[in-house]
Amino acid sequence: MTATPTVDVTLQVNGERHELPGLDSRTTLLEALRDHLGLTGTKKGCGLGMCGACTVLADGRRINSCLALAALYDGKEINTIEGIAPGGEDELHPLQQAFIDHDGFQCGYCTAGQIMSAAGLLREGHTGSADEIREFMSGNLCRCGAYSNIVAAIAQVAGTSRDPEPVARTRTGA
Repeated sequence: MTATPTVDVTLQVNGERHELPGLDSRTTLLEALRDHLGLTGTKKGCGLGMCGACTVLADGRRINSCLALAALYDGKEINTIEGIAPGGEDELHPLQQAFIDHDGFQCGYCTAGQIMSAAGLLREGHTGSADEIREFMSGNLCRCGAYSNIVAAIAQVAGTSRDPEPVARTRTGA
């Protein structure tokens, strides 16, 4: 039986350097963040890259950390929900405040991934309309169904006006 290969990994997480010597080469970035660095804001949802609960920014790009091997992000800048606020823990990022303002979360499980994905979306400039926001946030699931509130929160921060929600149509008798 052969031993599992290990690697030495250095991650720049939220502006701080973290050395992870002898890391199992199969360790995902999600596991490194949660289990080795104690940053539990990033959530494990499906473990298949389908729900977006584990979304973080790697060198400014949105990634599903459950699918990313930590070793492949050696030396990269990783941003998690714990480091998104510009003034640290005593200040909220505008997206965090907008999620509060628009009730963009219910149970809160997906919120960190939603906010991190929204931060990437804002950097990418895909906020021209509510439909565009919905399209580019489609990789982040909310089981509570707060989607219209999430779109409104992102639109607020982007400075775009939210498209009106579709009006429910009722069928009248014939």
